Amino acid sequence: MSWIGIFRLALVQMALGAMVVLTTSTLNRLMAVELMLPALVPGLLVGLHHAVQMTRPRMGFGSDMGGRRTPWIAGGMAVLALGGFLAAVATAWMSTDRLAGLGLAVLGYTLVGLGVSAAGTSLLVLLAKQVEQERRAAAATLVWVLMIVGFAVTAGLAGRWLDPYSPARLVLVSGTVSLVALCVAWAALWGVEQDGSRVAAPSGGAKPSFRVALAQAWTDPDARRFTIFVFVSMVAYSAQDLILEPFAGIRFGFTPGESTQLSGVQHGGTLAGMLLGALAGRRWGGVSFGSLRAWIVGGCGASALALAGLVVGSLQEGTAWPLHANVFILGVANGAFSIAAIGSMMALAGQGQPSREGVRMGLWGAAQATGFALGGFLGTAASDLARWLIGSQVAAYVCVFAAEAALFLLAAALARHIALPASASRTVMPHGPRAEFRPPASRGSI
Repeated sequence: MSWIGIFRLALVQMALGAMVVLTTSTLNRLMAVELMLPALVPGLLVGLHHAVQMTRPRMGFGSDMGGRRTPWIAGGMAVLALGGFLAAVATAWMSTDRLAGLGLAVLGYTLVGLGVSAAGTSLLVLLAKQVEQERRAAAATLVWVLMIVGFAVTAGLAGRWLDPYSPARLVLVSGTVSLVALCVAWAALWGVEQDGSRVAAPSGGAKPSFRVALAQAWTDPDARRFTIFVFVSMVAYSAQDLILEPFAGIRFGFTPGESTQLSGVQHGGTLAGMLLGALAGRRWGGVSFGSLRAWIVGGCGASALALAGLVVGSLQEGTAWPLHANVFILGVANGAFSIAAIGSMMALAGQGQPSREGVRMGLWGAAQATGFALGGFLGTAASDLARWLIGSQVAAYVCVFAAEAALFLLAAALARHIALPASASRTVMPHGPRAEFRPPASRGSI
């Protein structure tokens, strides 16, 4: 796949991010503030959309058996667009009928989870199958950076269009975003999966059941080890999401505006880390930038050190600790290891049993979604429990940060034993400034 093809798939991921961000941020705020619902309500709805992503292995299996990925991506984006729109309609409906609105919201968030599962899983498999080894980390960076762009642009524009707020305006803005994003995704997908890149679907008599295919993927020691690594690292990655800003306010006296800016510093660091992660697995002009495994281990280790820095800063007297720099380093480490992990995921997808790429990618996607949802819950629950046992909110946050650091060290230890394909561990870039943009040589499977 050329860089143009990779960019087109990145546009699909950007459209996916544009539709998801309204359901996971804007609607949450409207339910909690304008509708004065308990914070648990939007939290459970977002958790539902993560829980539904346990269907990712089944979605991947369907694309494996079908022989093509783009129909699953296009169909998943349509389901996602419908789910996002229904979630907005449900939020507007709650202003007049809470019970009916909540019922529709459950359906909407369920569809969002199903759409993300179908589209996201097949898109990653298509990238894994059609992108050359030396381009995979850079391709993952491009895809995830554009997804963040989709988050930022949609949140900014939608926020401007929603004022002054009214339920009717919410429905109009959500419908417009869903329609535009769906059209962008479908246009980007048109013709991207050529006949020569289609998956060789199993013959009629060789089609296994989903249960058999999932068992085959799980019995592969590398796939199983990587699944556990993804789960552990995602729990560690997300456990501080909901407590970092309250921590900054309680321990360092940050105002709401300052704590929001601190979150922006972390996201900026994550973006910088993702851009650095594009170098993972590359060797240019005799200079090696390290293997994918090295970047994963290093990123997890650096994340643990950054969290240890938060612990040290919390235990010191006063507010002189360079919290912004500490949080920025945490973001850089998180971004670097996540891009290297995605590159490794793409490299491992084609290993093992043939025509099982979707099942393996779905297995890892389900582990990611479960770990992410569980991490956010455990981070807040553990801080509350620790505060109850210790009697100090700051000490409770210290315990959570220390536990996260330990999880990152465990993830680094697991990553050291992931058996990546030799060609994925170290790739050699051709010389010359234009060499990277040459069309890939024809090949069978990656």
